[in-house]
Amino acid sequence: MRVHFVANTYRPDAISSANEAAQWLTSQGHTVGTDSESGRHVELPVVPNAVFGQADLVVAFGGDGTLIRAVHLCADQGTPILGVYHGRFGFVTQCTSDGVKGCLAEFLAGRSVIESRMMLDAELLRAGQPVARVSALNETVLQRAVVARMMTFEVTVDGLDLTNYPADGVIVATPTGSTAYNLSAGGPIVDPRVQALIVTAIAPHTLNSRTLVLDKNSVITLKVDSRGDAVLSADGQTRLHLLSGDEVRVCKSDRVTNLVIVDKNDFLLKLGQRLLWTYSVGDLP
Repeated sequence: MRVHFVANTYRPDAISSANEAAQWLTSQGHTVGTDSESGRHVELPVVPNAVFGQADLVVAFGGDGTLIRAVHLCADQGTPILGVYHGRFGFVTQCTSDGVKGCLAEFLAGRSVIESRMMLDAELLRAGQPVARVSALNETVLQRAVVARMMTFEVTVDGLDLTNYPADGVIVATPTGSTAYNLSAGGPIVDPRVQALIVTAIAPHTLNSRTLVLDKNSVITLKVDSRGDAVLSADGQTRLHLLSGDEVRVCKSDRVTNLVIVDKNDFLLKLGQRLLWTYSVGDLP
């Protein structure tokens, strides 16, 4: 089989884990490569980004950010991704470095469970015409530029004018992304197996702002209803600057992210561990 690696180059433990896994896979007769960024640290042939997704499996060594980078390299092909945890929260990563060989062996033997996660497509419309499109696993965000003051964001759902948020921005997240920026902004935690769109205002300057959980087939249009510089981003990987009058249309993507699942209860277990819900007062420092 052909396996491609992505690693967090700022974590020596992730680099070490990737090199060990590469040696094991190579000894088993499999072909292993890595992306150009990781290739400066991992002792593997570099695979161009354009063909990175042409593999049987992609393994991401790092936190959720590293896995997101892997997603953007192989989402077009829907290549299965195994996340190896070397980070802080790691809601999407699936196994630890100690379990990598076992997880790889299960996948190579055809016994792994693959879970498809919904993604988002966001179109930037200028004079009613699409000029750019970005995709995301976690979220798309329309927000004020760093130097801009608070702005008002108009939200339309399925052609109906819904609300205006005086805020720093608006997040449209997937259930997978509900534990990312959406959680930091006060949005709800949603089981990643659910198919839905989550709309959350960032630092809203109003008392009646409420997060919306919408049907997966909803079409959400965002527009800046005040003067100022705004930026559209997708998973923090791409950034597009808006001009006056531009709109952003967000909907469920036809593409999905396929994750290798190690434990069917992984999400619920991590909620307790990462958010300290399962700890008693006496366990805390």
